[in-house]
Amino acid sequence: MTPSPTITGVQLGGTLDLPLLVCGPSLGTSATALWSPVATLLADEFHVVAWDLPGHGANRTVPAGAFTMAELASGVLSFVEGVLADRGEPGGSFAYAGDSVGGAVGLQLLLDQPDRVRVAALLCTGARLGDEAMWRERAELVTRSGTSVMVDASATRWFRDGFIHEQPDLAAGLLHALREADQFGYAAVCGALASFDVRDRLREITSPVVAVAGAYDVAAPIAAMAEVAHGVADGRLVLLDRVAHQAPVEAPAETAQAIRDVAQGA
Repeated sequence: MTPSPTITGVQLGGTLDLPLLVCGPSLGTSATALWSPVATLLADEFHVVAWDLPGHGANRTVPAGAFTMAELASGVLSFVEGVLADRGEPGGSFAYAGDSVGGAVGLQLLLDQPDRVRVAALLCTGARLGDEAMWRERAELVTRSGTSVMVDASATRWFRDGFIHEQPDLAAGLLHALREADQFGYAAVCGALASFDVRDRLREITSPVVAVAGAYDVAAPIAAMAEVAHGVADGRLVLLDRVAHQAPVEAPAETAQAIRDVAQGA
């Protein structure tokens, strides 16, 4: 059996007495760069903790071999177990928010650990992201040339037109995280995405879910988010009209409100 990858994370806001919110990143980003704007807005309401993918952000551990989405989700849960233990809540439940592959991990956790994830905000993601051939080709490219080869394409795909000019520091933070990501960690995540497809299992998910779509998202189009919202037992679709693929930085206030709403049962 392949061991789950090691996952580490960062505390971004709030205190231990507040409800726990676990946030997951997009491929090529760091938890801090992606989720800090939202964490600032939610710091009075949640204890906000975010995790980093292998070889990304503060997580410099890179697995020796391939892993599946289920194994990645298991690694995330192991990290969360440590956070819950520190809070004096071993085995407890938590709210979850994830963008792109972070959202895919959220779906996997909802399927594998239905009693642990109370509610979930899934952003710019899908029950199937891209296709296997695309992810295999990208993994090969990045392994050969490094993650810097992805910067120009990601700058176009990640953000709506005008965002980089309007918010240069936020955009630069994410693109810097991409350049600094370990190529083998990035490629391993591509491998997990290549085989990820839970479209036929969405109805098994019973925890409340808000699916947040970006109007300009080509990586996770509106139809993919609608499939999630309408496929789970208790889902709702929110469309953000000035967002492409990185909702937590492109629209932090709207993202924070979507998390509040699903957590409060709105």
